[in-house]
Amino acid sequence: MGSFDVLLDDERAQLDAFLEDYRRAVELTLEGLTEEESRRRLVPSATTLLGLLKHVTWMQRVWFEACVGGVSREALGLAQSVDESFQLAGDDTIASVLAAHRDACTRAQTVVADLPLDTVATGHRAGPRTLRWVMLQVLRELAHHCGHADILREQILAARG
Repeated sequence: MGSFDVLLDDERAQLDAFLEDYRRAVELTLEGLTEEESRRRLVPSATTLLGLLKHVTWMQRVWFEACVGGVSREALGLAQSVDESFQLAGDDTIASVLAAHRDACTRAQTVVADLPLDTVATGHRAGPRTLRWVMLQVLRELAHHCGHADILREQILAARG
């Protein structure tokens, strides 16, 4: 079901559907690419398509497992900084990063499944946030990075000739 199929009066269902749409959109930017293409740097920063997916995986774990779930980044084995979250390891592949992303999405859904949107999460370094705020923040970040990924993919496909 797409985000527009959700009843207009169900805020939680809309948020869940929009998050799922953008999660899949980020994943689809890697479809049909080679491992080399997924790691190709096309901008001065270290941003790559595979690195973007690795970052949004990290970002969702920080917001849902750490902030809402209350488990520290250290205990989760997460990178401590945003910059580190984009860094690819030698053994990162499209398949492994996609699997990690899907696992993070499943974990996020499990953490928030029974929580009302007004639940106050206290696990973020900057202070308390409602679940609604967290979900909107994750949605904002996913949409933002989808735009980056779309442009990088367009450049990669254009380079194929």
